[in-house]
Amino acid sequence: MPENHSNRSHRKERVGDVIASKMAKTIVVRVERRFRHPQFKKVVTRYKKFYAHDEKSEAKVGDRVLIQETRPISKLKCWRLVNIVERNLAAEALHAEGV
Repeated sequence: MPENHSNRSHRKERVGDVIASKMAKTIVVRVERRFRHPQFKKVVTRYKKFYAHDEKSEAKVGDRVLIQETRPISKLKCWRLVNIVERNLAAEALHAEGV
């Protein structure tokens, strides 16, 4: 084993918005990717959905979250929630009012 090897090797991380949290311990995160088109040189936006494991079910729809690649947890889930970068304050205000 290499000497500079940490117990968790380098894993991919993505920041995205939670678009669904109705499943048990699972959130759906939409990650935005912007790149310049190779032929037309126009900036293109692409989105991809990732299913991530949320052990405490703490992320809500609209939150901005950091997810990290991990071993496969189920058929679609191979990412896990690291932390919530930014809360969706509008959704929290509606929830507090009881709407």
